[in-house]
Amino acid sequence: MLRMKDIIDEKDKRLRQVSQEVKFPLSKEDLNHIDEMEEYLINSQIEEMSEKYDLRPGMGLSAVQIGVLKRYIVIVHDTEEGFISYIVINPKMTSHSEEVIYVDGGEGCLSVNRDVDGIVPRYARVTIEGYDIEGNPIKIRAREELAVAFQHELDHLEGKLFFDKIDKKNPFQNAEKYRAI
Repeated sequence: MLRMKDIIDEKDKRLRQVSQEVKFPLSKEDLNHIDEMEEYLINSQIEEMSEKYDLRPGMGLSAVQIGVLKRYIVIVHDTEEGFISYIVINPKMTSHSEEVIYVDGGEGCLSVNRDVDGIVPRYARVTIEGYDIEGNPIKIRAREELAVAFQHELDHLEGKLFFDKIDKKNPFQNAEKYRAI
């Protein structure tokens, strides 16, 4: 089971590297990593489990955050119907809205163990294409919070962290241009 200590911190240089495309079929090791990432994200969003195992709540993880420089991400979205897991291998954003949003109160990251103030501009709606764990093509349309999560994880695969998108001199610049969610 993944724990907070297994998630690498922003000081780790691997987070600034570009992750490599994944070949199919996936290795047993990659499948195991994906299962552990999904388990962590689900448990972290269940209050009793989060407290029991001392997990910081999170919605998404990219493989690089556990030290694996491969292009796969796991996002677990808590909905009224329950948890929905998105596992995408070699994900790419193929389209996006013109509308830009930001998370009111700021974005967070399991690899960033501090509060970072500022606006992180994100597209309100995105289309993500990639592959499922069997290598079948998939397409996901996401909006609002889920769209932000996908963009956040895609940035990780390119060696970028969310605070790179915050204006250093004026962290709340352009707040009036974008819609807060």
